[in-house]
Amino acid sequence: MVFYFTATGNSLYVAKELDTELVSIPQVIKQEGLHFQADRIGVVCPIYGHEMPAMVKDLLRRAEFQTEYFYLVLTYGMLHGGAAELAEEYLASVGKHADYINTIMMVDNFLPAFDMAKQVRQDKKVTENLTKIKADLQARKRYIQKAGLRDRMVHQGYRKSVNDQPATVWAAFQVTDECVGCGICTKVCPAGCIHLENQHAVYRQENCQACMACIHACPKQAIQMTIREKNPHARYRNEHITLTELVTANHHAGK
Repeated sequence: MVFYFTATGNSLYVAKELDTELVSIPQVIKQEGLHFQADRIGVVCPIYGHEMPAMVKDLLRRAEFQTEYFYLVLTYGMLHGGAAELAEEYLASVGKHADYINTIMMVDNFLPAFDMAKQVRQDKKVTENLTKIKADLQARKRYIQKAGLRDRMVHQGYRKSVNDQPATVWAAFQVTDECVGCGICTKVCPAGCIHLENQHAVYRQENCQACMACIHACPKQAIQMTIREKNPHARYRNEHITLTELVTANHHAGK
């Protein structure tokens, strides 16, 4: 059993490679009595600012996982910043622990810093690293990826930059007049932050996970960040994942 959170398909692709029993976190997060039992349970999600999305943390805090082997696999694009140790610390803070926590580098979809046209051309050895992780999990390896000095310094630098500006800046999106009211953004948003009014998308920041699923999925590129993007004309979805799969994973429209 694997629980996953995905915005552009990277973590869903990894989850599909690790198990056949997949559970979308956005689809179960509002349920009561979150009790799950399986021989092996994992969580796959991206990291934002080197940490798990708020929705994933909420699941880990509230859910009870009855299993012999619990693991986390965290996807990232450039620097993991000691994400495994940060995840371990969070688990400890909510009275849980993992047998295995590792990271895997994939395309970085953070638009203010990366050009998607360039990112997709980089060889980040996803297949090779995913094969290693699959072997670790098959062997039920006990392992928490350690953070080096550089990783910790990177995270400290990031935290300082966040403290120096409003926390909402990374989730500041705007809908332009290019919107045609297709509704795709409302279906890929895992937090139900977008709805249609008069066939025009309306974004509200409350509960936004800053995952940018809406921006990357918009066929008209009508949703943009209010801060400068590296390449506002390039968007991304994992080549192994269809738009239909993203909709199936995330669509609940706040219902």
